[in-house]
Amino acid sequence: MSATATATATAATTVVRPDTIDGVSMAQDLDARGWTVLPRLMTRDQCRQVSGLYARDTGFRSRVIMSRHGFGRGEYQYFAYPLPDLVQTLRTSLYPLLAPMANAWHERMGLDVRFPPTHAEYIKRCHQAGQTRPTPLLLQYGAGDYNCLHQDLYGEHVFPLQMTVLLSNPTEDFEGGEFVLTEQRPRMQSRVEVVPLTQGDAVVFAANSRPVRGTRGDYRVHLRHGVSTMRRGHRHTLGIIFHDAT
Repeated sequence: MSATATATATAATTVVRPDTIDGVSMAQDLDARGWTVLPRLMTRDQCRQVSGLYARDTGFRSRVIMSRHGFGRGEYQYFAYPLPDLVQTLRTSLYPLLAPMANAWHERMGLDVRFPPTHAEYIKRCHQAGQTRPTPLLLQYGAGDYNCLHQDLYGEHVFPLQMTVLLSNPTEDFEGGEFVLTEQRPRMQSRVEVVPLTQGDAVVFAANSRPVRGTRGDYRVHLRHGVSTMRRGHRHTLGIIFHDAT
């Protein structure tokens, strides 16, 4: 990363304080619907600084034009290691809050994998399995762009929760472009959720599957996420995925 890009990323550094996040409400929301909003996780200035990184020609490992792969319209870039300070802080600070929920979900779904208490331990597991490429990313959308429903899995090791932060202001910067989740339930039609976000808000959601309590015990539902069509303006988001890619 260039000196200028490093300075910009460092200026955006934030400390995520676990005591500012209502862990009980977060767990209740995730259990009830598979997603929860963390309001104002990033400041307006931090959002602008991180959005500004997109135009840099260093600090990223790859760029994806979505239309070339049938993913939708728009583009995104995966960060390279070392991650910008803010991205690294979000990843390592939020993981310990989510790992107990991830372990509880796996137990309820009958899955043997358990997640260690720190992100450093978990990412070491990913790297030992050959998943060494960082997955946090910046996404950019313009008028007419959209993101098809998908999952961000990348390999054998998948952390069951991930996070997206809206960096743009929906009242000033763009219209449309809503964050959308669908839940595929056994023997039922899919349910759709449109998650309302303002600038700096984060949505934490199920990356793949989650358990749902039924009359005969827990059953598994599958989630996908995407972005509806942009009507005008430009929209940037930051994606925090806790596992790495092969």
